[in-house]
Amino acid sequence: MDQRSLDAATAHLDPPFAVVDLAAFDSNAADLARRADGRPIRVASKSVRCRPLLERVLRAPGYAGVMAYSLAEALWLSEAWADTDLAGTDILVAYPTADRAALRELAGRERARAAVSVIVDSVAHLDFIAAALGPGHPEIRVCLELDVSWRPLFGDPKVHVGALRSPVFTPAQARALAVEIGRRPGIALVGVMAYEGQIAGLGDDPMSRPRGAVLRWMQKRSGAELLRRRSAAIRAVRSVAELEFVNGGGTGSVELTRADPSVTEIAAGSGLIGPALFDDYRAFTPRPSLLYAVPVVRRPAPRVATVFAGGYLASGPADKARLPRPHLPGGLRLTAMEGAGEVQTPVIGEAADRLRVGDRVWMRHAKAGEPAERFTEYHLIDGTGGTDATAVPTYRGEGKSFG
Repeated sequence: MDQRSLDAATAHLDPPFAVVDLAAFDSNAADLARRADGRPIRVASKSVRCRPLLERVLRAPGYAGVMAYSLAEALWLSEAWADTDLAGTDILVAYPTADRAALRELAGRERARAAVSVIVDSVAHLDFIAAALGPGHPEIRVCLELDVSWRPLFGDPKVHVGALRSPVFTPAQARALAVEIGRRPGIALVGVMAYEGQIAGLGDDPMSRPRGAVLRWMQKRSGAELLRRRSAAIRAVRSVAELEFVNGGGTGSVELTRADPSVTEIAAGSGLIGPALFDDYRAFTPRPSLLYAVPVVRRPAPRVATVFAGGYLASGPADKARLPRPHLPGGLRLTAMEGAGEVQTPVIGEAADRLRVGDRVWMRHAKAGEPAERFTEYHLIDGTGGTDATAVPTYRGEGKSFG
C-alpha cells in the first residue's frame, strides 16, 4: 500500500502501532504456494505469531500443518483449534524442548498427542522425555532432525557453514538414532526435519557484489551436496521406520527443496510477511505486508526528523542487517551514530524536511515474527484502498510469550 492509503485506513489510531496489509499477505501466500509447485507448505509460526493470521493462511490452498517453536505454543494452538475446522492440525515443534511441565501436559492430552510431534536429535533427548514422563507413559510422536549444513572439507566439522543445530549429520548417524528411537517404549518416530539454513536464511543478492557472488557459489555447492546426503539419510531412516513426513526448506530455498524427491513438505513463514532481511534474494520478491508506524516528535535540524521509539532490533548477529528500515516516506534512512533507539530514532534524508511533528514514519522490521513481541495487536487492512482496520491480537496480546 502507498502511504496515503495506509494513513487513511489508520487515521483513527495513534502510533506506535502495527498493520498487516491483507492483500500483500494473501499475495505472498499464493506466491509461496506457486513456488512450492504442489508440495504442501507447513507454516512456521514463529514468523507470524498471530493466531488469526495463522488460521487465515492454513485455510489457503497449498498449506497444511504448523511448524511451532515451543511445545507450550503447540499445546495452546491445539487446544484453541479443538472445536474449529482446524481441529487436529498437524503441529511439529521444530526445536527441542526441555519443558517438563509441557511434556507432562502433552502426555496427558490425547487430542494433542495425536497432532503434536517434538524434535529429537540425540539419545539425550529421548532420555529427557523418559525422565520427565516416567515409565509406562502414553506414546509421544517425535521427529528426527538431520543437520544439512555444509561441511566443505569432506564432512570435517571444523569447517561448518550453516546453523549449529543437530549433531546428526550422516545417513549412518540418522539410521542409528532411528533404530534407538524404535527401541524406546512410548516413542513413535513419525518424521524427519532437515532445514538448510545456509540457503534458506541467507539472501544471495546483497548490496555487496563480492559477498553475493561468494554466497551463490557456496549455496550452489551446498545445495548439490545436501540433495545427495539428505536423500541417502531419508532412505536409511525409512529402512527402519515408517515416516509420515519429511520436512525441508524455508522461504529462501523453496525451489531447491521442492527438487528433492525425498522431501514431502516445505516449511515457510517469513515469506508471508516479507521482512527487510528478505530484500536480498534473487529468486523471489515478497511484498512487505507488515509495517509499523511511529510518530515524528522532533525536528532537530534540516533533513532530520526524530520519531518516538522504533528501535525494534532483530535477533541474530549484531550487525546493520538486524536494524529496522524506514519504509515510507521513501528516501529516509537511519543515522550511523544512533541507529534505531528504544525511545527515539532519528531519520535523515530530504524527505525528512517534509515531515511535521505528529506525522508518521512507516518502518519495516528485519525479521517477520519478532514485531509480535512488541505489539499486542495487529491492525488488518484490506490493502485495496479501504478505510477499515480490524484489530486482532498477537500472541502477546493473548497473554502468550513462548520465547
